[in-house]
Amino acid sequence: MYRSSSVVGDTGWIEVICGSMFSGKTEELIRRLVRARIAKQQVQAFKPSLDDRFAKDHVVSHNGQRIPSTEVGKAEDILRLVQDRTKVVAIDEAQFLGMGLVDVVEKLANQGRRVIVAGLDQDYRGIPFEPVPQLMAISESVTKTMAVCVVCGQPANRTQRLVEAEARVLVGTSDAYEARCRACWTPDPHQVSPGERTSAGAGVG
Repeated sequence: MYRSSSVVGDTGWIEVICGSMFSGKTEELIRRLVRARIAKQQVQAFKPSLDDRFAKDHVVSHNGQRIPSTEVGKAEDILRLVQDRTKVVAIDEAQFLGMGLVDVVEKLANQGRRVIVAGLDQDYRGIPFEPVPQLMAISESVTKTMAVCVVCGQPANRTQRLVEAEARVLVGTSDAYEARCRACWTPDPHQVSPGERTSAGAGVG
């Protein structure tokens, strides 16, 4: 389990929150940041500029929770923007920031900061979505969140794409994706019948 208290002394710490869409990743990230603020720790949150679904200056969960954040075009921007006093650094939607994020997170932790990273661990094809697997490997803590399958109601760890698009990155919410369990998921959006294209209201992420 991750440390519920602040980083002790100058010891850095990396926490990864991962799972499918609508599984509560961002909600959990916000919860940890709120607790850090209550403990009077200096907190900064970052998100990729590519993620423009809800707000440019806030990290926002699917259930409407939010916390102020700074947009970055690339992972290396975080090192330039993080303030000296900041003890807790949060990074949402890690899968949009590329492999450079691994080195950035290592540097932040080596500076004695607590780093909390949230992101998809698999893409819509069920393939590990870098850099999240690499971040999981170097972290002190990994929390894997589960959604609810909108087809059968079982725990879900896959993201079902509902639209026909070949690009790996397609920013969207319930109009383009929903949570599925292993049995109800297919990597090919062409195989999703119209009757299966339900509203993704079960779970948050």
